[in-house]
Amino acid sequence: MAEQSPTALNLAHILDQQLVRGPSRTAVVSGDVRLSYAQLHAMASQVAGGLSAMGIGPGDHVALMCPNLPYFPVAYLGILKAGGAVVPLSVLLKPREIAYHLRDSDSKVFLCFEGTSELPMAEMAQAGMDVAAACRDLIVMTADPAATRSPIDGSRTLAQLMHRQPPDFDTHPAAPDDTAVILYTSGTTGQAKGAELTHLNMLVNAMVSRDLIQPIIGGDVANIAAVTLPLFHSFGQTVQMNAGLLAGGTLVLLPRFDPAALLSAIERERVTHWAGVPSMY
Repeated sequence: MAEQSPTALNLAHILDQQLVRGPSRTAVVSGDVRLSYAQLHAMASQVAGGLSAMGIGPGDHVALMCPNLPYFPVAYLGILKAGGAVVPLSVLLKPREIAYHLRDSDSKVFLCFEGTSELPMAEMAQAGMDVAAACRDLIVMTADPAATRSPIDGSRTLAQLMHRQPPDFDTHPAAPDDTAVILYTSGTTGQAKGAELTHLNMLVNAMVSRDLIQPIIGGDVANIAAVTLPLFHSFGQTVQMNAGLLAGGTLVLLPRFDPAALLSAIERERVTHWAGVPSMY
């Protein structure tokens, strides 16, 4: 393992810590998929290795468009481990909007979920990239994780990116004030603006969220969060994903909010808490 600076602070260190504290604990649940912290760490490391092999390194921006699926934390943490900054994008963006976000953020690579026939995300991503030429590579997270080829000509799958990459990658020793995430505003009064959030910003926010939640569920109770808030927005990303991983908890991911599916997941997985917006309640 590479020598780390005592002043280094990378948001992905929350995953490195859990690999030591409880590698066999369940980190992510999504339908029938269950990932332990060891598996999540290994997959994020392979993403980091694949990105590094492509030339992505410290300071580079990588766009990520994905619903609440295991792909999201795997890609998010992999980008951070490689030293990149994550640019999470709404899954509802259209090609013109995608092109704007890619150009404005100066994203070099775009990791995008394949989507569905109703919402062909990867097709819209490619259409946006055709305009934003500086973003040179599209990596498609296929609906079938075992798929051997990308549905978009000229692109690779996430599985191909991760292929033969080692399951351990030394997390880049970022400085606390290095940019970790670029979150875009809604753009309701003009063009959307990218807010640069540092590793220290994101870690402290996760710590505060964790410390507010834990006393409510009890110190001796497992931290199991049902996640219906989109992870590409600040609320779900910080209050649920990052805070949950920092606590060594379990994220029960639901791709969209559906009351019946949520109640079923709460009962099946013994969920301890769930966060939502007023309309969900």
